Amino acid sequence: MARPPRVHVVGAGLAGLSAAVALAGRGVPVVLSDAAPQAGGRCRSYHDSVLGMVIDNGNHLVLSGNAAVGRYLRAIGAEDRLAGPNRAEFRFFDLGSGQGWTLRPNAGPLPWWVLARGRRVPGTRPRDYLALAALLRRHPGQRIDEVLPCRGPLWDRLLRPVLVSILNTAPEEASADLAGAVLRETLGKGGDWTRPRIAMPSLAAAFVEPALERLRQMGSEIRLGRRLRGLRLEGGRPAGLHFTEGEEAVAPHERVILALPPWTVRDMLPGVTAPDAFRAIVNAHFRIAPPEGAPAMVGLTGGTAEWVFAFPDRISVTVSAADHLLDMESEALAALLWRDVAALHGLPGPVPPCRIVKEKRATFAATPAQDALRPGCRTRWANLFLAGDWTDTGLPATIEGALRSGEAAAALAFSSPSVAETAAP
Repeated sequence: MARPPRVHVVGAGLAGLSAAVALAGRGVPVVLSDAAPQAGGRCRSYHDSVLGMVIDNGNHLVLSGNAAVGRYLRAIGAEDRLAGPNRAEFRFFDLGSGQGWTLRPNAGPLPWWVLARGRRVPGTRPRDYLALAALLRRHPGQRIDEVLPCRGPLWDRLLRPVLVSILNTAPEEASADLAGAVLRETLGKGGDWTRPRIAMPSLAAAFVEPALERLRQMGSEIRLGRRLRGLRLEGGRPAGLHFTEGEEAVAPHERVILALPPWTVRDMLPGVTAPDAFRAIVNAHFRIAPPEGAPAMVGLTGGTAEWVFAFPDRISVTVSAADHLLDMESEALAALLWRDVAALHGLPGPVPPCRIVKEKRATFAATPAQDALRPGCRTRWANLFLAGDWTDTGLPATIEGALRSGEAAAALAFSSPSVAETAAP
């Protein structure tokens, strides 16, 4: 049997890793390249010199209903690298009132939990949750504020904090369809699909290092630290890849998957549309052990910090749609976020050693207008495909979306006829 044609996967973030793993698992020769000296893209871990420990660049949460996450982790043998409760529970704390509560959806799809006062958001009534039913329906091209009244206890204490973290965009202006797509696959199916999962002990240990090891075992070539400068497009196909060290020819029967940021792809491929507005995420990592019994994750309202994560050796904070914080000096920002953490956990004393991580273009803005700019995996060039959470996955920019895009690009690269085959008499 003839060996499948080689596939060049350029970009070793989660989308590129997903594509490479899917292809290598089908016996396809893969060359995986990335400009950075390490794989992982925005989902990376590193040893921080200020804190003297390994941290993730940000806190990335997945849910038990994320099917592509499950497939990917099984493929790389890392199913045991996610930690979380055995049932859907989400802790919240309002910094203004000092009130805390736990949202506890029931396991099955019939949402009887909204009838139980102890399971739902304080101050809400069962009929308030019809807002969730509205989001579960499709609303092409509409903003959330055109579908829901963005006010009231349910909005302030649950929907807004959850949606801003899902969409990384002020939810009032965000796409109702993108929000609904996530809810339909998770909370809409019940608590069993909504259990929170956090990478342990790090993002790299869960999503990156096992993938690289698996690819090496399957004979894939991994070439890090080489940047793609451009493509040579001839005869309706990619004929060459211009890396920093020179050009690598692409034979007519070979395939190319670009798993690169949208601004890079837009510059390299004329006529390709891509999102051009982005939103920031700010993370803070404090070198301090959390109090005994501190929950692994708490959602905050009434402050600046939005989600607080407790790790054995540190406390981490995430703020989504954080463009308003980008110009703040790191010391002042650390003090501002620590004030919220200290109020949550009752921690006195000065601000502990802190690392602030600002991702200026963390995700595309999840508005209807930007969603309409997302391209599919297939391009007008034969044997050239796209992957990335910014492509048209039907989801906002999430780990689940990135992995799905890699699977879709791999499926096209595996099944599409090559230029040589289509040109054969």
